Amino acid sequence: MAALEDLSFYCVDNLPVQLVPQFLALCTKATSPIEKVALALDAREKKFLERLPETVEDLRRRGSQVDVIFLDCADEVLERRYRETRRVHPHSPGGSVHEGIAVERSLLDGVVRVADLRVDTTLLNVHQLKETIVRHVTGSTRPTVVNVVSFGFRHGTPASVELLFDVRFLPNPYFDEILRPGTGLEAPVAEYVLNSERGTAFLERLRDFVSYLLPFYDEEGKAYVTIGIGCTGGRHRSVAMAEAIASFLRTTGRDVTVTHRDVEKAL
Repeated sequence: MAALEDLSFYCVDNLPVQLVPQFLALCTKATSPIEKVALALDAREKKFLERLPETVEDLRRRGSQVDVIFLDCADEVLERRYRETRRVHPHSPGGSVHEGIAVERSLLDGVVRVADLRVDTTLLNVHQLKETIVRHVTGSTRPTVVNVVSFGFRHGTPASVELLFDVRFLPNPYFDEILRPGTGLEAPVAEYVLNSERGTAFLERLRDFVSYLLPFYDEEGKAYVTIGIGCTGGRHRSVAMAEAIASFLRTTGRDVTVTHRDVEKAL
């Protein structure tokens, strides 16, 4: 909503769906008609959400340009955000956050189906989210931003990854007593992985593949693409390869972020 306010939208939070047509009518009848309106709705309006698809279609039939943006997130990240803010989930005030999220997803199912843009915020920070919204609304273009995530398969696969590569076939520093305590962020470990015959060959092919693929994402107007690189524990091989491909992409002028999800977890 802050991003839309910056774009000169008149923003209203938690307006009941049944009041949307009347509110928009008032906007058009104002002394200076309000043409750019942004309404934030969430599952707290559960009594009215089932009417949202019908309301959207009705507004479009009347000639209004309506764009529905749906913000989503992986369940485990939603639960963490609730813990960090110490908020009670409105649909599970006496139960678990997990149960509240399940109810919320059910209530929002109809909204998802009418969404023009669905944004997965799992791996986005507030600045990336703002940029995604601004880009969608204004139509401005810029090269797709790449999020590179290293992880360990033993800790689970990241929820939101468009491209996933398994590097467990590469030489494993874990079996070298000197290298085992280190991580792929350290030169000796990275060299052990990347300078091996398999490591060199794979990195070369990975560079070629993403160089071929990313221009298509640019052309599509995709704001972000996430590349997941996994090994067994997420500490050595995946970290080294993630850093290497991120470094390469930066040399091409690409905006890249790197996250090493499991690098600090115990061996």
